Amino acid sequence: MAYELEEIKKIRKSLGLTQTELAKQANVSQSIIAKIESGKIDPTLSKAKKIFDALSFFEKKHEIKAEEIMNRKIISIKPDEGIKDAVTKMKKYNISQMPVVDEHKTIGLISESTLLDALMRGKGKKVNEIMEESPPIVSKQTSVRVISNLLRHFPTVLVSEEGRLVGLITKADLLERMYGG
Repeated sequence: MAYELEEIKKIRKSLGLTQTELAKQANVSQSIIAKIESGKIDPTLSKAKKIFDALSFFEKKHEIKAEEIMNRKIISIKPDEGIKDAVTKMKKYNISQMPVVDEHKTIGLISESTLLDALMRGKGKKVNEIMEESPPIVSKQTSVRVISNLLRHFPTVLVSEEGRLVGLITKADLLERMYGG
């Protein structure tokens, strides 16, 4: 990430850092940080790089990870269950999609759109006949930026740990975490 000198103070404050904490991580003096932020000096390239590297370090450290936003309650369905079972389950839990899981392995996704399409066309009796391909699976440490990009293309992102499904993240989960408090 590229920064401008004028952004140092804003970024430092958004990360909740003092000038001293930033200076310590960047291995420069606190007075240098104060002078740069007030526009009194133009730092050498090497000092500026140290400060920007330190800011980048703190940003990564403070970045929200999948495990912080994932919904741990996973409602899933088996591939050999009926379409009516899927509709009933989705209504019961007030969800719009759910993973299709076979032998602890995610093999697809069933959504309101998939179900509606199948019912309108009179196609399929079982979930495995109409399911969509499996959504992306990420680790618990995946950053919110990566998840946000994936959610632009997929209705949900699954979270796994050591090959086991441990959570899922939808656009609603992400919006709730980012803007809902």
